[in-house]
Amino acid sequence: MVPVFVLASMTILATSTIMGMFTNSLIIAVNVIDKMMGKMLSPSDLILITMSASNVLFQLLMLANDFLSFIDSDLYFSDEIYTLFTVMLNLPIYSSFWFTVCLSANYCLQIVIFTNPFLLRIKFAVASLVPQLLMVSVLLAMATGIPAAWNLNRDDPAVNISSNQTEEIVTVPKLNIFYLIPCNLMSCSLPLILVAICNGIIIKSLVINNSDRAASGELSVRAQGRIRAAKMISCLLLLYVSFYVSEILMFVDAFPPSSPGFCICLIVIYSYSPAQSIVLIFGSPKLKQVSSNLLKSVHHFKKGKPNKSVIMFVKVKLQV
Repeated sequence: MVPVFVLASMTILATSTIMGMFTNSLIIAVNVIDKMMGKMLSPSDLILITMSASNVLFQLLMLANDFLSFIDSDLYFSDEIYTLFTVMLNLPIYSSFWFTVCLSANYCLQIVIFTNPFLLRIKFAVASLVPQLLMVSVLLAMATGIPAAWNLNRDDPAVNISSNQTEEIVTVPKLNIFYLIPCNLMSCSLPLILVAICNGIIIKSLVINNSDRAASGELSVRAQGRIRAAKMISCLLLLYVSFYVSEILMFVDAFPPSSPGFCICLIVIYSYSPAQSIVLIFGSPKLKQVSSNLLKSVHHFKKGKPNKSVIMFVKVKLQV
């Protein structure tokens, strides 16, 4: 019989995967359709597509990783399989952290008013720099993630939970601490610091320009954009910190398996990708509008009232 903890974990993982696949695929689909219709994608749109694709890959890898560890831990903890999953999971995680830096820096450069000539040149060149920055992010993730394959060793025993007969003791591979510390600083701590700095600059801009209002007394479009960006980056930073802390607690075995603390960390890790995509959707007016229209269509469909189509006639004057 499958333990209750394993069954609950697999259920939560499957639910978060379905939600994450839907929300991240929505972000990708909306921007790809815009591109196919001839619209120019902004640097932010390009970053959102890349982040969503990375999240989809991470969700699928995490689903395969955890289901295999629950179903057949002997196979999962074999040298080849465990090494493969360790490297493959590190790449989208580290990439996602650096993509978050790219998004934060892009909003910071686009929203905050700079007077420094160097920053002004970067501000105007950001549209052409984003693809290169995304490529550098992937290369940095590969440079720190792939070496994990040669820095695994076995020292801690673990109980085989897939057997309902006798408990078998298997050895859990662990990352070498001499690799983990510099890797952690480079691909986890440094991006976190950079995102926090960008968020602080945007918030400071909000405080300084809190009187930026239109003639009617309402906040100007620029001010609303700054507020929206500050909320998005702050939420992404909160998710980043929660995921980072949970991963560390899981790695150092701070909580025994099946304990409340272990379950909370697992839920935070499982919900990271769908939660991040939801933040991205609500932080983009275009994606938020599409999501709202989609929810309204689903609501009307459930009530048996199809959405009424509005037909617009446009007069075209032809000159001969």
